Amino acid sequence: MQRHAVPVLLLLAACSPQEVADDLTRRSAGTVVQPVVGQYMPAPQAQAATACITEAATPDQINLLLRDIGTRAGTDTVRRVKTIAATPQAQACFAQGGLPPLPA
Repeated sequence: MQRHAVPVLLLLAACSPQEVADDLTRRSAGTVVQPVVGQYMPAPQAQAATACITEAATPDQINLLLRDIGTRAGTDTVRRVKTIAATPQAQACFAQGGLPPLPA
């Protein structure tokens, strides 16, 4: 068991605390994005699209998404997710993954 601990520790040491915090924040925002995207595509595609959207989101957009954790997405949240999904960065990620765009 200790043999596996060394590579994990090396990976964790390679990440800065800020990178770890950013990753956790984006994953948390993904819990808000996933149900919205899941309305428009099957689960495997929705997971990939969620990653594209959370990576393309600005810090301010992520903070706004975090406000909706634990609640059902309302019209503002759906609009926010679609706005992020329409950015060039998200669209490039969608195209690279062979994902369909979200409806406007």
